[in-house]
Amino acid sequence: MLLSMTGYGRATTSQPGKTYTVEIRSLNSKQNDLRLRTNQQLHKYEMQLRRFVLDQVQRGKLEITVEVADETGGNAVTINAALLDRLYDGLKERMLSLPPEHVSGVYAGLLRIPGIVESGSNRLADDDWGHLKATAAACIEHLNEYRRQEGEVMAADLSSSCTGIADLLTEVEKYEEQRVQSVRDRMEKHLKDFMGRGNVDKNRYEQEVLFYLEKMDINEEKVRLRQNCEYFLEILNNEDTVKGRKLNFISQEIGREVNTLGSKAYSPDIQKLVVNMKEHLEMIKEQLANVA
Repeated sequence: MLLSMTGYGRATTSQPGKTYTVEIRSLNSKQNDLRLRTNQQLHKYEMQLRRFVLDQVQRGKLEITVEVADETGGNAVTINAALLDRLYDGLKERMLSLPPEHVSGVYAGLLRIPGIVESGSNRLADDDWGHLKATAAACIEHLNEYRRQEGEVMAADLSSSCTGIADLLTEVEKYEEQRVQSVRDRMEKHLKDFMGRGNVDKNRYEQEVLFYLEKMDINEEKVRLRQNCEYFLEILNNEDTVKGRKLNFISQEIGREVNTLGSKAYSPDIQKLVVNMKEHLEMIKEQLANVA
């Protein structure tokens, strides 16, 4: 199973008088990063909510929006009438001498005094936490389902690209004998052109050719590349949910072997195969940037 790092989830729960809404957006990131926006003062429950989400969402940059709508009016704005009356009593004699158009300005000024207008408490109550946590759990399930569906598509693409590299590696064998003979012919031609065949120690010449061909040998690279491709597919198809980093490490090893294969090719046909391998490898890297 493969998980994408990008996804979206939303859940709403209604209780008598209150509605709880949690929304989560996930983007690709090397580490877990959580940003929380809410109209509530969560206080002691904020850390619990963060830990609850991070424990169930593997890797990604998370943006969480939490809303608690109170339909009972418990959070409505209230006016401290007793304090307003005392202030008004102290000013009403002076207000009698003011022009009528200025009286409304005095009332507006009284309402701006701290303590006159009080907003209702928006602190999360203990009874709200259970409902909010259940809503968050439902939201996370929606998010993870979205990420699983996208991960299935990505897994198919990654498997196809890795298999493509392995198939191209099989084609390399068709050109190996021709490649070696071509190098030998080229060396003999250069030797004949510059020194003449009769001036060369045949045994010494054969030793140098063998030494040169050993440096061109690509059997080790082929074996390691095939093993890395098999290991990549094995990790891709196992049951782990978080495997992006491991797949990325394996893809780096695949890249090293492909590059070495290209540097030792000495064959235009094999070079073409290497170019196609690199194209598949770039597609793998692009996909892995979004794998959890």
